[in-house]
Amino acid sequence: MAATFSQLDQDTTSKSSSSNTRSPRTRSPAPFLSKTYDLLEEGGAHDSVDDHPHGKRVVSWNAEGNGFVVWSPAEFSELTLPRYFKHSNFSSFIRQLNTYGFKKTSSKQWEFKHEKFQKGRRHMLVEIIRKKCEPSMFPAYLKASSNQQNAIIDMEETNCLTLMAENKNLRREKLELQIQIAQFKALETKLLDCLTQYNIGNHQNKTRRLC
Repeated sequence: MAATFSQLDQDTTSKSSSSNTRSPRTRSPAPFLSKTYDLLEEGGAHDSVDDHPHGKRVVSWNAEGNGFVVWSPAEFSELTLPRYFKHSNFSSFIRQLNTYGFKKTSSKQWEFKHEKFQKGRRHMLVEIIRKKCEPSMFPAYLKASSNQQNAIIDMEETNCLTLMAENKNLRREKLELQIQIAQFKALETKLLDCLTQYNIGNHQNKTRRLC
């Protein structure tokens, strides 16, 4: 009986020891972060502009490797996003960056940075935590971009209306000119007729005098 209890104690101790020495479960970075890192690593494989579609860079790490730049949002939305995220919405991509704490650091280009998102340091991705934010939160730079787009659309509509009005005026002026040309041609015909009759009359008078 004592031997049985002793064996049970040994088994329990062995299991406990095995459980303690077992390696802890490794954390994995968020899929969004891994895919973003992957697309940058793939884009970084092309060092020259000639290697990129349409002869220009689409997205790449910045010079310091502590952030990345979307050089061409149009090509990025059309070509890159569908390959990694199965959508082509640039604004949605930026909202995702915002939820993970990325900051837009330049007013002149689409450059984003995060202290844990750096070139050659993929292992730091697990330290980036998704922020808990209200659904109504929206990055200020996206609002500015949206306002700029609305302003551009309004300007294009205004220009279109202006061009339509100018086109209508030109059509009216063209019609008026055509009417004037027709009147001048009719007047020219009358003058030629009068000149012809005058010449005939003079010829007849000269003939009578000779007779």
